[in-house]
Amino acid sequence: MAEDKDIDKKIEELAGRVMGTARDSCIIAMRFLDAPLSQIKVRFKKYIGTALCDGRELTLDPAWLLRRCREERNFAVRLYLHVLMHWVFSQPFAYSRIENERHRQFYSLAADIAVETVILELEIPGASLGDDGRRRDKIRILRKYNEKITAPAIYRYFLTNDLSSEGEAELKELFCFDDHTTWKSEEAVISLADWQRLSERIKADLKTFSKNQNKSEGLSENLEEATREHYDYADILQHFSVMGENVQVNDEEFDYIYYTYGLSLYENMPLVEPLEYKDVKKVRDFVIVLDTSASCQGKTVRAFLSKTYSILKSQESFFSHINVHIVQCDNEVQSDTRITCDEDFEEFIRNGKLTGFGGTDYRPAFSYVEALLEKGEFENLKGLIYFTDGYGIYPEYMPEFDSMFVFLDDDDKRMGLPPWAIKVILSAEEIETEN
Repeated sequence: MAEDKDIDKKIEELAGRVMGTARDSCIIAMRFLDAPLSQIKVRFKKYIGTALCDGRELTLDPAWLLRRCREERNFAVRLYLHVLMHWVFSQPFAYSRIENERHRQFYSLAADIAVETVILELEIPGASLGDDGRRRDKIRILRKYNEKITAPAIYRYFLTNDLSSEGEAELKELFCFDDHTTWKSEEAVISLADWQRLSERIKADLKTFSKNQNKSEGLSENLEEATREHYDYADILQHFSVMGENVQVNDEEFDYIYYTYGLSLYENMPLVEPLEYKDVKKVRDFVIVLDTSASCQGKTVRAFLSKTYSILKSQESFFSHINVHIVQCDNEVQSDTRITCDEDFEEFIRNGKLTGFGGTDYRPAFSYVEALLEKGEFENLKGLIYFTDGYGIYPEYMPEFDSMFVFLDDDDKRMGLPPWAIKVILSAEEIETEN
């Protein structure tokens, strides 16, 4: 028994030295990683057969680590970088927001591919592995369909393209180095804001320390994604709500003391009657325009529509009599579905067909809505939400109604938005998140 403990102690000590050397190698190769590396402490736990990281501790099976290092001498450095990049890119936080288990698996694999792509591009001394050639081959294939190799971009590709079980298994074998179980924690040990601050520091340091900007392009793209502004879509939808009179008891303005006093004094005669009406924010007239150009995939469009509807329903934002138009448009208006009740909306989500898939021109949709206004179709149109890829022709003038453009992921090449339009950027995983 004592001999077993001595062996376990020696294995753990050796594993500790291996990880210490790996950490030093990472700092020497990329000094801008010193701050995030200091946030993660290594601890060992027997028999877990993998690596797990919660943003504060990297938990390793020491025997598993040494076995992998015997197979690949640079494995410890590669593992350290792989785990660290996940948190530098804030991927665990995006992962935890995805409710659908299958979609979460897609994002997990996408995150692994994204960090490995960055590591391979950086060509870090002492971090290469024997199968890197196969990894580069797979990345080249993915680049044919994705301009950026970031977790959201690859995740969206997986959502909109069939991935065979054999193909998925091969990608996992090549790109998965750690277990993401701890990512599902609702309350991370270190907050998203903390990691974003570290990522911002790396962005600044990268300009100073990087000798080859071309090799750090992937790192810069993922850092931009990690530090981009996140929008609360539910809160923004409130901007499109209108004041209306809803028939219901206004408990907030009702004084029960006078009410019960009157009942006791005059038997069945209360002194104060409850107010019958209450002003609440409700959506009455609303337009949702779906960009059905070739670059906007059907599954993503439906997910956005479902999310929008889910938010509106959860906030009880509709009047009892609603007037919502779901307009489909690419370079011309393809269809207009009028929604007057919950059943209409649910029917469209289930069976509505997306039509179009040509180029993108926003002007026809705005002209169409303005024509509906002239016909008296809307009593009080508060707003229009346009879900699009952002590559289209905007109207030259400001419409009479508020307009919000919801873009799928950020893109520097996207045309500037008119000053009268509200801009919202949602990632694929944010759209997939249930409310």
